[in-house]
Amino acid sequence: MKSGSCMCGAISFRVSCDLRQPDACHCLQCRKFSGHYFVSTDVPRSALQIHGAEHITWFQSSERVRRGFCSICGCSMFFDPPAKDWIGIAMGAIDGASGTSTELHVFVVEKGDYYGITDGLPQYDRLPLPPTMPAPAPA
Repeated sequence: MKSGSCMCGAISFRVSCDLRQPDACHCLQCRKFSGHYFVSTDVPRSALQIHGAEHITWFQSSERVRRGFCSICGCSMFFDPPAKDWIGIAMGAIDGASGTSTELHVFVVEKGDYYGITDGLPQYDRLPLPPTMPAPAPA
């Protein structure tokens, strides 16, 4: 089981499944949301338990997606497409070692000009992932 929190601790969470390999999104919205590019892992909603949810401020960033951040310390924490059965969790909010490594980069055509992507991982102009996520193995 993995756990995490925002910087001030008002929001904490537990994930009751193995974490999927995260992706790094370089789209303009993710860059503005995180201050750089956004690295997150997707977990089934049923595997995520959030404490302090009253401190999450949700911003509807597009017709299909909202983003959650702490209303107290401002930490970027969640990428939430409500119509899907999963939610994205910011890797930086996870406490301790995640046991994962970044798998790929998406929306690289929108990346900032101030950095390069030099890690040799696959790079995509869009999302190459299927519309629904397979159920991860229990932790």
